[in-house]
Amino acid sequence: MKVLIIFNREPYDNTDVTWNGLRLAGKLLESGQEVRLFLMNDSVDMARDVCKQPEGYDQDLSQMLKDLISKGVPVKVCGTCMARCGIYKNHPYFDGAEKSTMPELADWVVDSDKVITL
Repeated sequence: MKVLIIFNREPYDNTDVTWNGLRLAGKLLESGQEVRLFLMNDSVDMARDVCKQPEGYDQDLSQMLKDLISKGVPVKVCGTCMARCGIYKNHPYFDGAEKSTMPELADWVVDSDKVITL
């Protein structure tokens, strides 16, 4: 089964939504599902090396994303959002996080069995 998870939220927004989404992606991957991630809006900060976990927060979300990439999970990040969204506007995305477009997201949505938005 192909599962697409679309992230929208700032990585460290005083909730565990993003962390739980990354955990879910990992568990789906472990169970043999094809997992794809698309980051847009303020979630794009998660794909930037400049994004660091806040003091007192016990999870490094960017490292979790890099770990998923290293396991073969494709990650696309909104190109338009690079300059418009997040705290770290105009900072580049790290290796493995592919700058992408809305038409590419649309293709992924159509080609997925399940789409989850967070």
